[in-house]
Amino acid sequence: MATQSTKNPTEAEYAIKPTAVTPAVDTSEWPLLLKNYSNLLVRTGHFTPIPNGSAPLSRDLKNYIASGVINLDKPSNPSSHEVVAWVKRILRTEKTGHSGTLDPKVTGCLIVCIDRATRLVKSQQGAGKEYVAVIRLHDKLPGGEAQFARALETLTGALFQRPPLISAVKRQLRIRTIHESRVIEFDNDRHLGIFWVSCEAGTYIRTLCVHMGLLLGVGAHMQELRRVRSGAMDETKDLVTLHDVLDAQWQYDNTRDESYLRKVISPLETLLTSYKRIVVKDSTVNAICYGAKLMIPGLLRYEAGIEAHEEVVLMTTKGEAIALGIAMMSTVEMSSCDHGVVAKVKRCIMERDLQVRKSKRANPREVDRRV
Repeated sequence: MATQSTKNPTEAEYAIKPTAVTPAVDTSEWPLLLKNYSNLLVRTGHFTPIPNGSAPLSRDLKNYIASGVINLDKPSNPSSHEVVAWVKRILRTEKTGHSGTLDPKVTGCLIVCIDRATRLVKSQQGAGKEYVAVIRLHDKLPGGEAQFARALETLTGALFQRPPLISAVKRQLRIRTIHESRVIEFDNDRHLGIFWVSCEAGTYIRTLCVHMGLLLGVGAHMQELRRVRSGAMDETKDLVTLHDVLDAQWQYDNTRDESYLRKVISPLETLLTSYKRIVVKDSTVNAICYGAKLMIPGLLRYEAGIEAHEEVVLMTTKGEAIALGIAMMSTVEMSSCDHGVVAKVKRCIMERDLQVRKSKRANPREVDRRV
């Protein structure tokens, strides 16, 4: 009689079985431009990786600072120009720029771009802004808070504005859009009101307060102002003070600890997370840095819902921003065409010759010159 082999029931559970499908990688926690990378549409998975370059958060400190932005909480009294000059002196960098002037007495979000990130200043200056303002009325309102809220609601949409007497721009009549506004608090006895407003770049809240006074029939002026959002950055996300910048640089100079500097400064890619993404092959990156258009053979992945002539960000497989571009094809055309221009460069961000293969053969003409 054959003896039956007794098998432990748990043995089979721990065996690894072969599968034909590769499990999906969870990219929802990946940083910056690589977030939800697996959700992008795939044109091809074939490309030759080039070891040069690195992910934005793991750049060496010199490059990290040179392609960094600071979400600075501007103090009251110094002008935006002074604040930016101080940051330049503290960090000992070549260039700094900011995301749109704040008046000396105004506090809040001022995005300071360093060295290479100054190429993004123009796009950030044109982005939407949000403010919280304190308005002082010159008399009591008969209708109270309801009348104040009604006047604020009236002043939404496209408005005519002339810049104040003391301003950095030409005093000519212009149209600016107020997207949304709401009353936070109103005290009729003290003639004070606080409101939040979301508006187009270049809107003068000081002028808006004067217009509200005229509309209410009592007269008014702006008492205090704070910017709570500027473009992609707001006061809830990594807002730092000038003291933080100074302390971070002191800590690095004296203890060689760069963790504080890396906390204070964010990579420039944080400003571009709202754009739709197009991922480019490593071998195509350098041509784009020299101003070439992105053609179909250089395309790896792309976002769903891209429309022709929409502004997009071109990025590498490591998550670095190469350039801001204008899409010349929609998502449907990218998936169906086999040739043509995908996007043209609007503003190049990456330095040239960073993504060049080391084994690239020398140009024969250059060899002749050397000889």
